Amino acid sequence: MTARTLVIGDIHGAYKALLQVLDKVQLRENDRLIFLGDFVDGWPESALVVEHLIVLYNKYSCIFIKGNHDIWCGTWLAGNDPDKSWLENRGMSTILSYRDFDQTKRLNHAGFFLNLVDYYIDESNRLFVHAGFTSLKGPLEEIFPYNFNNDRTLLETALAMDKDLSPDSVFYPKRLALFTEIFIGHTPTTKYNVDVPMYGGNLWNVDTGAGKDGKLTVMDIATKEFWQSDKVSDLYRT
Repeated sequence: MTARTLVIGDIHGAYKALLQVLDKVQLRENDRLIFLGDFVDGWPESALVVEHLIVLYNKYSCIFIKGNHDIWCGTWLAGNDPDKSWLENRGMSTILSYRDFDQTKRLNHAGFFLNLVDYYIDESNRLFVHAGFTSLKGPLEEIFPYNFNNDRTLLETALAMDKDLSPDSVFYPKRLALFTEIFIGHTPTTKYNVDVPMYGGNLWNVDTGAGKDGKLTVMDIATKEFWQSDKVSDLYRT
């Protein structure tokens, strides 16, 4: 079968949603999986999410992008005190999820977070990044790495642009024109009252709100076919 490249939106500790949507996808041996970050913080099974991602890494070609929540969690697993901002942004749910994980597993997870990448550019000049970048010369020239995990202006630019604007127009946003396509997470589409992937120009936002009231999405980047979990709040309803 033809190899697929599948991009996965923000998981935020929703282990049940991850298992459900991957079951719908029916992974193939030669699939490449690109995760857009924010694996933790939100639903109560962040540690199980990370454990499963490590299992997937050992079976498939996987690329893991670093999200802003992953920075906080990785810093804590490395032995530092939990950041106050992290605790205010659902970090405690992640800390509690590690209660039954021994030191060996925690160290293994710390290594996982240490090896996350800020962005990935594939052989077809597609960019995968958690949030965005601000340099008009591209991510390699980004002065502030913070933007890879936190910037929202790239998405706002893409959504606000004229839908009929041609990529060869002088008015086409320079940051978007650097790449064939761009795939991001970070900003839930549910903020725009949408629970499916959104796009503007050549940018796709695949964070469909799994961290709170939305669903977890996996998209085939070639065909734009996508699969979704149930609404995550329903999966964790007691």
